[in-house]
Amino acid sequence: MYTHTPVMVREVLELLHPQPGGVVVDATVGLGGHAEEIAPRLVPGGWLIGIDRDPQALEVASRRLERFSGAMRVTLVHADFRELPQILEARGITGIDGILYDLGVSSLQLDSAERGFSFRFDAPLDMRMDPDRQRTTAAEIVNRWSEADLRQVIWEYGEEPAAARIAHAIVQHRPIVSTQQLAAIVAKVVRSRGGRIHPATRTFQALRIAVNRELEGLQEAIEQAVRWLRPGGRIVVLSYHSLEARAVKRAFQRLSGKCVCPAGMLVCQCGAERWIQVLTPHALKPEAEEVARNPRSRSAQCRAAQRL
Repeated sequence: MYTHTPVMVREVLELLHPQPGGVVVDATVGLGGHAEEIAPRLVPGGWLIGIDRDPQALEVASRRLERFSGAMRVTLVHADFRELPQILEARGITGIDGILYDLGVSSLQLDSAERGFSFRFDAPLDMRMDPDRQRTTAAEIVNRWSEADLRQVIWEYGEEPAAARIAHAIVQHRPIVSTQQLAAIVAKVVRSRGGRIHPATRTFQALRIAVNRELEGLQEAIEQAVRWLRPGGRIVVLSYHSLEARAVKRAFQRLSGKCVCPAGMLVCQCGAERWIQVLTPHALKPEAEEVARNPRSRSAQCRAAQRL
């Protein structure tokens, strides 16, 4: 069975504070790393609901969590976390005690060469988290989208200063069929930034976000989830890049009653209402020891809030 190391487990458990008999949702259950730590704290009589878009990851999570099924309920759902209301309503659930989001790409996706998420392997440009239900691949974006649209995606989702040059180079070198072919094209037009970051990293991030529509509705999904929390229930979110972090921070600000309208507006239009108390005034980051043990945790930020 594929194994991985879940990020910031101690912090997640302290902030989520799962209790025996509670109902907790792992909205991005992935391989079940966090869920495996949450489950024993819900025994006896709890209910753990795991949601994920990736059917391959759900198979791993199912095997990992099956030993808890005798002492509590474990339900795994192949879905997008934006479908949370439908998932809960279909099971007669009227409120939950906690919800966890571990955003971004999983270790399994990065380490599966054929999925096309990483330029460490030469593979088809795919990047779909849910191959069963998604049609658009990274190859389609790279080879069919206009130069202007490519530039916008790479700039907006990758925060890449060289977006215009990269988009132009991509169009000039079409057709592009593999991850390493694309990485080589990007590396030719982007100066190395030194350190461990490959010149193509931001472009690959941008394409992955576009393929999976990762940021679309993220803030709204978090706000929606909070409304399902019972009083005292908690939400914990792990993010891995500034775009995710910005959406989470904005959602928490609005849910804590702080206006997030653009500066200069005379009347608040954002509809901010006080639903939560933020438990992390500043995002928590992994300790140096964890980063040394699990380098993929280095960019993680953890935010949490409690329903009033």
